Amino acid sequence: MIAGTCLCGAVRFSGAADSPEVTACHCGMCRRWTGHVNAAFHMRAPRIEGEVRWFRSSDRAERGFCPTCGSSLFWREPGETGMAVAAGAVSHPTGLRLVGHIHVEGKGDYYRIADGLPQRGR
Repeated sequence: MIAGTCLCGAVRFSGAADSPEVTACHCGMCRRWTGHVNAAFHMRAPRIEGEVRWFRSSDRAERGFCPTCGSSLFWREPGETGMAVAAGAVSHPTGLRLVGHIHVEGKGDYYRIADGLPQRGR
């Protein structure tokens, strides 16, 4: 069981991770949404308490955030119950592990990815 919260605690979530694998997305939208990289894992149907606001960022994505503190928490395809959940919002111990990077062609020019994990989207 994984549980977590936004920065202010107004939004809480819990459930089972589909896998403990976290992927870091470096696309421009995720960078602007989080301020850097969006590290997330997938949950099939998390239990969410509190108000989540959803922003339709593209034809294939909605991004959920806390309307009180602004924490970036969820990413999903419109109409889906499963979603990517921000790994940074999970309470310790997480049991999660970073396994790779996606959309690295969109990464910021101010950092290098030097952890040796697989990179896709060059």
